[in-house]
Amino acid sequence: MTQAADPFTIEEYVRWSDVDAAGIVCYGAFVRFVELAETELFRSAGMAYGEVFERFDCWLPRVHFSCDFHAPARLDERLRLSAWVDRLGNSSVTLSFAIDNTAGVRIADFRVVLVCLDRKTFSPRPLPGELRSALCGYLREPQAGADLSGRG
Repeated sequence: MTQAADPFTIEEYVRWSDVDAAGIVCYGAFVRFVELAETELFRSAGMAYGEVFERFDCWLPRVHFSCDFHAPARLDERLRLSAWVDRLGNSSVTLSFAIDNTAGVRIADFRVVLVCLDRKTFSPRPLPGELRSALCGYLREPQAGADLSGRG
C-alpha cells in the first residue's frame, strides 16, 4: 500500500493589499494565498501552469471553491500554506489547503475542485496521464483501487 504524502508547504506574508480597515485579511484576499499554493504545488510537481494548458491542450477551471475560517490573519504575519491532492478523478482534481500562522494557529481551510476541459469544446475530458502521475506524489491518502494512470 502506498504511503500518504506530506503536504506541499510554502510561506507567504500578509501584504497591505490583503487587509481591510480592521487590519485583518479580507476574506476575498485568501484567494491569492490559495492560488499561490496551488501554482507552486503544480510547479513542484514539474507541471508549471504556464506549460500545462499548451502542453496538454486543456483548461483546468475551478468548479468548486469552499472555505472555513478559524482565526484572523493580520498585516505582516507570516503564513504557512499547505496543499494536498485529496482526489484524482477521471477528469477532476480535488485540492485541499490549510493556512496556519507561525504560532501554529489554524487560520483557514480550503477545498478546490478543478475539472479538465477540452480547450475547443469546453467539455470534460480525462486528466492527461502525465499530469495525473505528477500530482500523484501529493495525494494526501492513497486511493484504494484507483487506477491513477488515467486509463481506466
